[in-house]
Amino acid sequence: MICNNYQSKLDVRDTQFAIKYLKDEFQKALARKLHLTRVSAPLFVESSSGLNDGLSGVEKPISFHASGVDSNLEIVHSLAKWKRYALALYQFHEGEGLYTDMNAIRKDENPDFMHSFYVDQWDWEKRITPSQRTLGYLKRVVKNIYSCIYQTSLHLSKRYPILENMLPPKIVFISTQELEKRYPNLTRKQREDAICRIHKAVFLYGIGGKLSDGKPHDSRAADYDDWSLNGDILVYYPIYNIGFELSSMGIRVDADSLKSQLQEKGELSKLENPYCKALLEGRLPLTIGGGIGQSRLAMYLLQKAHIGEVQVSCWSESERKRMEEEGVHLL
Repeated sequence: MICNNYQSKLDVRDTQFAIKYLKDEFQKALARKLHLTRVSAPLFVESSSGLNDGLSGVEKPISFHASGVDSNLEIVHSLAKWKRYALALYQFHEGEGLYTDMNAIRKDENPDFMHSFYVDQWDWEKRITPSQRTLGYLKRVVKNIYSCIYQTSLHLSKRYPILENMLPPKIVFISTQELEKRYPNLTRKQREDAICRIHKAVFLYGIGGKLSDGKPHDSRAADYDDWSLNGDILVYYPIYNIGFELSSMGIRVDADSLKSQLQEKGELSKLENPYCKALLEGRLPLTIGGGIGQSRLAMYLLQKAHIGEVQVSCWSESERKRMEEEGVHLL
């Protein structure tokens, strides 16, 4: 998939300058809006800890044995669970949160113009109160994050006038059930594309639970996001005329939603791992959190045709040759 007559608006050198600029601007705005503090994060965790992100439940992490360490170690898929531990360990209070640079390797990914084996994102997590476990609170946080994306786009287009702002001032909210009702004959991805073409910026919420056809809109691990209080930030990408995911986020499971979601997926055995035990025993705070793709945001704001233009990864020779023929320079 590549657009016709594509030509990058910035050369390779200016692209690097612009990536640094937009990352600096965005993370400063994000920290300020959500009251977040930057912390260091692990690249790998113990396999037995239950801390690694299971993603859809199919992907397998890269694992290895290290000298002098008894436990098997795994490269993280994301830090969705680790961040809750960190909030408690670092003694964050309610209303405070953290963000970090998350780097991961997802070897089971199918690389294409917007997916890579290498994943880089801002992972963030914030302590909340029981009364904030609501859809209304989730929407307020989404609006704050979207405002950071929107303002970064405006700053970038001011510095690089060739990069016109593509975002509307406000984001629209719609549930997966509403989307199914509106487009019953379309596939899940086609529904996202259709709604993004209309509204340009959408938060699609309620991902993981079953829709009327008995299947979820998309798979979500049962042990971190509350499926009724989560979602994705999607924007319209005119280069390909599609919906483009920038962030996945949500209010995290409490003891009740953890048990019910594991029951639904037939994964109650996970209740025995250290992470789930800590949650059930009240040793982990209630939180909201998510991940915002760094390369995804750079690709979108810099109006690139391929994620390989903004990050260094590994691509097949046939992909590199095809991109070269299309005028796309992969790093």
